[in-house]
Amino acid sequence: MRFFSQINPALLAGAVATAIFSTPLVFAQAPSPATASGHAEHLLADVHSWNGTPYDHYPATRPMLSMIRLTIPAHSALPWHVHPYPNAGYVLEGTLTIEDRESGKKRTFHQGEAFAESVNDVHRGVSGDGQTVLLLTYAGSPGKPTSIPLPGQKKEY
Repeated sequence: MRFFSQINPALLAGAVATAIFSTPLVFAQAPSPATASGHAEHLLADVHSWNGTPYDHYPATRPMLSMIRLTIPAHSALPWHVHPYPNAGYVLEGTLTIEDRESGKKRTFHQGEAFAESVNDVHRGVSGDGQTVLLLTYAGSPGKPTSIPLPGQKKEY
């Protein structure tokens, strides 16, 4: 103890400060993410539905975007219905044949394909030999249905 009492306090503080500040400090820093553009694969850009009917306007109400994942069992037909708003689909799994009731037109979409749905045209989707899984996006309005079944038909989802 006698040794420490004989050391000049200012000299001791200077020695400690020199030891602390001359030692390299290593801090773990997360690297900044590099700025990069994403790779976009444009799946769909259309001004009309799969059956050729042009889109003529969006609703005049406040917009609401929605997205659903719809699974349809194998060998099943959805009820006949209409969509009051533009919407698009993407086949995640299986196949989907869309049938237009008035014209009788049909078109089949396979896994990895996108399609533009019809607006105010009565239609239905039919699955193939396996279940069909779709990703559907709608440009609708709050509180309004995105799919309207025909009278006597079940809801589409």
